[in-house]
Amino acid sequence: MLETYPLIAIKDTVIFPYSRIPIFVGREISQRALLAALERDKKIFFVTQKNPQIEIPKESDLYIVGCIGSIIQSIKEPYDGYKILAEGLVRAKIKQFYMESYYQAEVIPEPVKYISNQKTDAIFSVLIEEFKKFAEVAANIPKEILEDIISLSDPIKVIYLVATYLPVNVKKKQKLLEESNIEKLIMSLIQEIAREREYLLVKKDITEKVHKTIQKNQREYFLSEEMKAIERELGKGSENKEYNQYYQKIKKAKMPKAVEKMALDELQRLTKMMPYSPEATVVRTYLDWLVAMPWQIKTEDKLNIREVKKILEEDHWGLKKPKERILEYLAVCKLNKKIKGPILCFVGPPGTGKTSFAKSIARAIGRNFVRISMGGVRDEAEIRGHRRTYIGAMPGKIIQSIKKAGSKNPIFLIDEIDKIGADFRGDPAAALLEVLDPEQNNSFQDHYLDVPFDLSDVMFITTANTTYSIIPALKDRMEIIEFPSYTENEKVKIAKNFLIPKQIKENGLEKFKINFTEDGILKIIRSYTQEAGVRNLEREIANVLRKIARDVVEKTKNNKKITVDEKTVRKYLGYEKIIRDEGKANDTGVACGLAWTEVGGEVILVESVLMKGKGNIILTGHLGNVMKESAQAAVSYIRSCAKEYKIPEYFIKDKDIHIHVPEGAIPKDGPSAGITIVVSLLSAILNKPVKKDIAMTGEITLSGRILPVGGIKEKILAAVREKIKKVFIPDKNKGELEEIKEILPDLLKKIKVVPVKKIDEVVKEAIQWKEERNL
Repeated sequence: MLETYPLIAIKDTVIFPYSRIPIFVGREISQRALLAALERDKKIFFVTQKNPQIEIPKESDLYIVGCIGSIIQSIKEPYDGYKILAEGLVRAKIKQFYMESYYQAEVIPEPVKYISNQKTDAIFSVLIEEFKKFAEVAANIPKEILEDIISLSDPIKVIYLVATYLPVNVKKKQKLLEESNIEKLIMSLIQEIAREREYLLVKKDITEKVHKTIQKNQREYFLSEEMKAIERELGKGSENKEYNQYYQKIKKAKMPKAVEKMALDELQRLTKMMPYSPEATVVRTYLDWLVAMPWQIKTEDKLNIREVKKILEEDHWGLKKPKERILEYLAVCKLNKKIKGPILCFVGPPGTGKTSFAKSIARAIGRNFVRISMGGVRDEAEIRGHRRTYIGAMPGKIIQSIKKAGSKNPIFLIDEIDKIGADFRGDPAAALLEVLDPEQNNSFQDHYLDVPFDLSDVMFITTANTTYSIIPALKDRMEIIEFPSYTENEKVKIAKNFLIPKQIKENGLEKFKINFTEDGILKIIRSYTQEAGVRNLEREIANVLRKIARDVVEKTKNNKKITVDEKTVRKYLGYEKIIRDEGKANDTGVACGLAWTEVGGEVILVESVLMKGKGNIILTGHLGNVMKESAQAAVSYIRSCAKEYKIPEYFIKDKDIHIHVPEGAIPKDGPSAGITIVVSLLSAILNKPVKKDIAMTGEITLSGRILPVGGIKEKILAAVREKIKKVFIPDKNKGELEEIKEILPDLLKKIKVVPVKKIDEVVKEAIQWKEERNL
């Protein structure tokens, strides 16, 4: 039977039939509905909002099932609103919703009926038992209320009153109200009661354990205080055993006075704390770090220059300049004991011996060696540490490594400094500014220790593949020492003297006389590796020796003397991985250039063709913006000097120019291909080939001047490797040739290096002017 009632939308609760609930009516629209009900028969329809945050709910914001209720008591509040006591009467569903001066709803009562049968009675009795168990652990159900509910004769009243006292969220209560099947309703209640009871039992168990722990700590603290009082009475002093141990360690550590005072202050704080409190553990950890630091421990340097030189020569072939710098530092140390540690930066391609050379320095001068890698480090706290206020705080990598070294003057290697990152957690490179500054690092302050530590006796060595990614302020603090790419001859000597003996030992072949011929080593270098260093060379040598070891074990090789020549290398390593094109750039429109990469120098080809078109310039080969601009500059230069080269002034009007740099999958950029592009273009336009075995590098201007570029040493090494006989370099780079002569005296005997100022000089030498080809 449909009936219309004033409607009040309630928040954060659900009214069930037979339950009495106090409600505050504050909204004006709800107050008007209340007054309308009071004027009639005091009956009103209560329905719950889906979202309690909505102040003026619409029909869609309300559940459709609610409860017709009666207003038992109503009190007007002095400030605003009404306090009412409402009793639920019957479950009902909204059929029509009205919103005028107040909410009204046309509803149909849908009471749930209890049909007594064996199954329903059984699950109802289970509900009563579960509710009794729940009431034992629930704090909000007094014994009197439990007895009142159980004593009721009407099962429906019992069911809805149990639902009222169940501490579940509004959505679950609404779901219970909406359930019309009596068996499903009782089962849902049983499940919710069991779940809530289990939750309360777990919560109670945890609370009891916490209280027991607190009581235990308090008991131990009081006993500790009593022990101290007894010791004082017996005249044994106020310090306990732990205090004495830390006190002795602090005195033994020979800390600076300010640091010792801070350590003793922390120790006094520790004595006033509960022994097993979290804060006491933090203080103990801090004191452990302070006493473990080598405040005054130093290793004695071996200042015998000849002995140090001998050790460095034993460990590494070549590297003349780095060795000289170390010997110079030791010589100054011998004359001036107060010299500060240098900050050296070893820069070179991978595999050139930067890290291993730092280890050799430590062995040669008798210092401890520690290493940290900065590759991918993005958090400033990795360098400076975390403040002690953070849970699990630790000192930074600098202090951790000094502690690990056990002395205040180790060789400290900071590897891969060019690969430091930065993000919202700070910039580690900026944090290194203080560490790598001899004028500041005598009072380096880690966030965790929070006391200054003297790093001026540390010899810092950093390594990098390039310097362009290092921030200028950090680069300015370091002395750059370049580790050049190795020549073929150097690789052969390194392999014979270092790599082969090392790998023979590691592969258990010392009993056999294994002899690598020079041709065999060169075969590995030329056909199976392409690198500036010797890392892959060592890997391939190890590959050969492993296969020999297998042959020995399988008895295919019984002789004690084994020779590794070209055929043996080919047999063990398979097909040649590197196929070199000897005599590059011997065709029209193809010129040979030199490029620098992070792994050394490379020889690249630049190809140009002209075809019918509308004056477009096509650039391909995965070129960067700078290289594209170099190509534009080359085209503009040729157009401006067309008459000098006897080229029609409007040669590009009905032609398209296509410039391509092969190996398109590899990104290429930089200005050093400028003169190579000019020579390639001129060769294509004039239909004259480029001379054989010529390569070039240099940036070009619109006026034809050649500007200096970087990586000359690596580029010349790449040209030698590719059997190129003549290389053109910018005249302003010729000063580097003297350095190359000093470091690699045999290199310039294998190739002719021609410094040039203008592009005309290159064009004159590079293009075959006497021979013309008809295409």
